[in-house]
Amino acid sequence: MGNVAHMAIPPLVEPADEITSQERARYARHILLPEVGLLGQRRLKNARVLVVGAGGLGSPALLYLAAAGVGTIGVVDDDVVDTSNLQRQVIHGTDDVGRPKTESAADAVARVNPLVRVVRHDTRLDSSNALEVLAGYDVVLDGTDNFPTRYLVNDACVLLGKPHVWASIYRFDGQVSVWFAGRGPCYRCVFPEPPPPGSVPSCATGGVLGVLPAAMGSVQVAETLKLVTGSGDPLVGRILVHDSLRQTWDTLRVRRDPGCPVCGEAPSVTSLIDYESFCGVPGASTDATLTSAGASFGEVTATELAALLAARERGEERFELVDVRDPGEREVVSIPGAQPIHLEEFRDGTAAGRLAPGIPVIVHCKSGGRSAEAAALLAAAGRGDVRNLTGGVLAWVREVDPSLPEY
Repeated sequence: MGNVAHMAIPPLVEPADEITSQERARYARHILLPEVGLLGQRRLKNARVLVVGAGGLGSPALLYLAAAGVGTIGVVDDDVVDTSNLQRQVIHGTDDVGRPKTESAADAVARVNPLVRVVRHDTRLDSSNALEVLAGYDVVLDGTDNFPTRYLVNDACVLLGKPHVWASIYRFDGQVSVWFAGRGPCYRCVFPEPPPPGSVPSCATGGVLGVLPAAMGSVQVAETLKLVTGSGDPLVGRILVHDSLRQTWDTLRVRRDPGCPVCGEAPSVTSLIDYESFCGVPGASTDATLTSAGASFGEVTATELAALLAARERGEERFELVDVRDPGEREVVSIPGAQPIHLEEFRDGTAAGRLAPGIPVIVHCKSGGRSAEAAALLAAAGRGDVRNLTGGVLAWVREVDPSLPEY
């Protein structure tokens, strides 16, 4: 994707005035490194790094930033710890389930290094607050798992003139790069358009090897420390690609796009936009009937579905309940009485042939998004009574059978 001339980047942060004897002892192994030294450690002490997301990538990143002596660490997250997080989000423990992730993360950071300061941002980063939140930091470490926030973080960093250290994980594969407009490409130079909605499963639906975020998050921290101290050759203009199944690491060279709408020669994006719309994320609807591409379908709640299933068991109702999720998801939790027909079969048209004609259909997935697509495709194909389970199997677990696991 083009050759890039590698060059050293000057340190991003001015050094703190002094390092205490306690800090000299704690960071002695850093100070022994000529590429870091006492001056570099003083820069780390003065650095302000924001971690977006206290999840899989954010967990190792926060711990290693703290251990390295980064003076101020910000963490943005509006979620709470869930049991399904514990397989990979190692900053949280079993006792933290139900706690705000920023609170749990701040406590863990304090245990690792009480000399650093944690700033909690208990909010969802969006176009209304991103510039204000990011403005107070030297480097942004992106640990998010969704495309709207990735594009938001990129655009905000470009507008603010800040580098951001990005990583992406899925199943057994990971990628890391440093996007730094003015010195190399930004995220949009390489990924100008988001993928079609639903075409790239998230870790929540496709799974992820629990240790993979540790590998990628630690690389993100290494890149962050290099930027702060001005050491080494940061991953500007390169993407590091990791395949944990084959245990390989490859490097792709990438270059700035002069026509990039954000960092190009004539940028058209000069303020933050609606990234949910940009990425094609469907908005929530409160209507009983939803419409997609002219195809209408209804909604049913989890409690309503439970009553319908009981009535079907008594022979008083007749309908098909269809689970459009991946097989692995069904291994975790399923709604009794649902038949599996994958979403791809709705997309290629074969699902209709597997459903008895003239019988109402209720479709569901994990949280309602993929099944809404399946319902719209059925309705567009001329199917009559089609309904989507609002909130998917997660709503079933929370409202009908809490003994079942969430994921």
